[in-house]
Amino acid sequence: MKVALVTGGATGIGAACCRALSQAGLAVGIHHRTSAAAARALQEELGESAFLVGADLSSTEGVDAVYEAMRQRGGLEVLVNNAGATVDAPLFSARLEDFDRIVATNMRSTWYLTKRLARLMMRQRSGRIINISSVVGSTGNPGQSVYGMTKAAIDNFTRTAAAELADYGILVNAVAPGFIETAMTRVLPDEIREGILARVPLKRMGTPEEVAALVRFLALEASYCTGTTFHVNGGMYGG
Repeated sequence: MKVALVTGGATGIGAACCRALSQAGLAVGIHHRTSAAAARALQEELGESAFLVGADLSSTEGVDAVYEAMRQRGGLEVLVNNAGATVDAPLFSARLEDFDRIVATNMRSTWYLTKRLARLMMRQRSGRIINISSVVGSTGNPGQSVYGMTKAAIDNFTRTAAAELADYGILVNAVAPGFIETAMTRVLPDEIREGILARVPLKRMGTPEEVAALVRFLALEASYCTGTTFHVNGGMYGG
């Protein structure tokens, strides 16, 4: 059975990706850091082929522990770098400690985890890496200078990693969601929500399942796609 790992897999888009890959017949590792209860519930839902991977990916030790766990399972076919964080604040009131934390979670962990786990894929000369980016990495968004910077970096990293890993049969792509119905967006005030929808030609938010469907395609069906950021945003940005 092929093995996939979804970071930040307990909730939201990550959980939808876990479900989509599990339904496609993969053994899915549900990574979590602070959502252990949600991860356990998802594992029970998905059944015996699902397994839990708890780690703080912003630390070197956490990434190394994940590498060892996947090595002991015999390898890895699909890596979905979904874990991320944000603290929204205008540029002049954003705090340096928040900058460091978001960069460590969004950028450093993606780079280091990919660096470690790609070696498992190189040995088998095949693999799929999907980085979850954001439309904000391309468009910018007031109050998200740090978050947008990290997601733009993810898009660039995707292109570079794709070029370096192509000779090993490893495809690397990014999926950039727009505004998606999650626990975070459901609590937005009505006026903010309406302002968001005014920017979306389809006049609705997307669902985690719509993002996961593209992740599943890139993980299992795409064979001539690499180094590309695919946008899922209802038409608000075309790339």
